[in-house]
Amino acid sequence: MPIDTIIYMAGLVLTVGALGGLGWLGFGELRVRAMRRSRLASAGAGGGSPDLVEKRPGVLAGQALAAVRRLGQQSAVRDPAKVSLLRSRLMQAGFYNREAPVIFLGIKAAAVAVATVAVLLTLPTVIGQKGGNFIALAIAVAVSVAALYGPEFVLKQRKTTREREYADGFPDLLDLLVASVEAGLSLDAAVSRVTEELERRYPNLTVHLRFLVLELRAGRARKDAWSAFADRLGIDDARALATMLRQAEEMGTSLGETLSVFSSDMRAKRMLRAEEKALSLSAKLTVPLILFIFPSLLGALMLPAAVRLVKVFSSGAMGG
Repeated sequence: MPIDTIIYMAGLVLTVGALGGLGWLGFGELRVRAMRRSRLASAGAGGGSPDLVEKRPGVLAGQALAAVRRLGQQSAVRDPAKVSLLRSRLMQAGFYNREAPVIFLGIKAAAVAVATVAVLLTLPTVIGQKGGNFIALAIAVAVSVAALYGPEFVLKQRKTTREREYADGFPDLLDLLVASVEAGLSLDAAVSRVTEELERRYPNLTVHLRFLVLELRAGRARKDAWSAFADRLGIDDARALATMLRQAEEMGTSLGETLSVFSSDMRAKRMLRAEEKALSLSAKLTVPLILFIFPSLLGALMLPAAVRLVKVFSSGAMGG
């Protein structure tokens, strides 16, 4: 294997590993802090000190996290207007920590720094080799794209996955709310009951429902609590439900009938989405059919005829 290819692969592997390690350190903050709290609690209960061997990984992770946090604070100070919007996106993606925007900005800054160092270390060894200029350009472009758009891509994918779960679980949520309200429970008590029922099937949706229950118990206005719930989910169905509940409260209409009508609409929308996916399947299968299935089928049908024609022409040539 050529030496420039080995160097290129080693640099790419090191860069990807560094970016993955920084992402794991940043987004694993809650787990690290929970582990340290549990160790401190157990040490306080037992009257001893934590094991030094078990404490070292937490200390190293804490130092790396502190460095990432400092970078994120500098980015947040330079552009504070985007912090609130970023906090909303992170909550929709499942990151509820108060310092999540700072850590995310720090990870982006650290990724750019690591990518710059990786490019500076690998380019001098590649340039000058045979075809090294093209390889150097490819390395620089790949590492730069990974550093600039990698964290955003991960956040977007996580948000899309959770929004899909929210959209799938929302009709079930409304059905259970309708059943609970018609059984005589108030809306707040119905939400608490539905949260327990949906915990296994839709765990991410249940987290937002628990936030809603806590806000209602804390005395927040119902319309404000449901509006905040819709903002955390980030889907149109939740916003429509919050608007509907606010209008029902202002106009004094029956809550059970309103939820029943809205639940029927949600079930119809879910069925329409399923039908849309089923109808679009034929169009999505067109390209694989043309590229893979059709050539194989054509070869299986035409190969015997081609072999027979070759035998006929070869026997005729021999007879002539």
